[in-house]
Amino acid sequence: MKKLAIAAAAAAAMTAGVAHAYTMGTFSNGFVVPNVIHDGGNVSTAVGVVSTEATSVFWTFFDQDSKHVTDGCFQMTANDYQPFVWLSNSGVGLQNKRGYLVFAAATGTTCGGATTIRPATAQTLAGHAFEYNLSAKDVAYVPVIDGPLGITSGADLTTLGAASVASVGGAAVVGNTLYMRYYIDGAAGGDDTRIVVWSTGNQKGTHTVNIFDDKQNRKSVNFDLSFEELDWFDPETIAGRPADFKDGFIVWNTGNAAPTLAGSVFSYSVISAPAFGAVQTILNPHTR
Repeated sequence: MKKLAIAAAAAAAMTAGVAHAYTMGTFSNGFVVPNVIHDGGNVSTAVGVVSTEATSVFWTFFDQDSKHVTDGCFQMTANDYQPFVWLSNSGVGLQNKRGYLVFAAATGTTCGGATTIRPATAQTLAGHAFEYNLSAKDVAYVPVIDGPLGITSGADLTTLGAASVASVGGAAVVGNTLYMRYYIDGAAGGDDTRIVVWSTGNQKGTHTVNIFDDKQNRKSVNFDLSFEELDWFDPETIAGRPADFKDGFIVWNTGNAAPTLAGSVFSYSVISAPAFGAVQTILNPHTR
């Protein structure tokens, strides 16, 4: 626990005074919830949506390869709050299907009206999200990526496809370098980390990176992403990782994944440790 706190402080010091491109907690024309799932009962993702003005809000659920699965719409008035629980809105057949949600403010104010997105300058919507587990009595923060949403001009918000969201203003830009935190112990059920990676391009494949421990030791390794736009991996399973690399970070120059990976990229780590007694979320910083 002490080592994790020291490493977190070191990461904060390393980025102090440097402009950070991630943006959260601001209003725009929409936002992305990058990691969404429910198990049909105890586990689900809950989203809170806040509006500054009357609008219709179109949402779309994409699978991990960015395939359009389902969508819907709800209306909001000025200074309104709308809770959105994925389990209640998903429909049938999506139990344990991981994906992501896009919420967009339409130019119309009713769900039967205009279905095009508001301009990038709009400050209409903001959101927050968390994943809850009723059986474990636990709640994990899910970072929401603020817009503006780079949705294809004139696109119909009811029929968004894999290429419709080209960028998200609150994420990093492909070409930036991500510093992805891990905290593990090499044993099942102990200190575990899952590193989430979301992007607007095709991230699928094997990526060569440098892994560091908390003593500045470095080694080159690889990690694999099996899906195109949303995936997460377990750093304990990385082949070639030194057994004593249990607390540190992975440095990924996303420019090395170009030109296949393009647009925006975003990452955070979900850490579960007995010392916490709860799941913790760490936003992974990046260079500019």
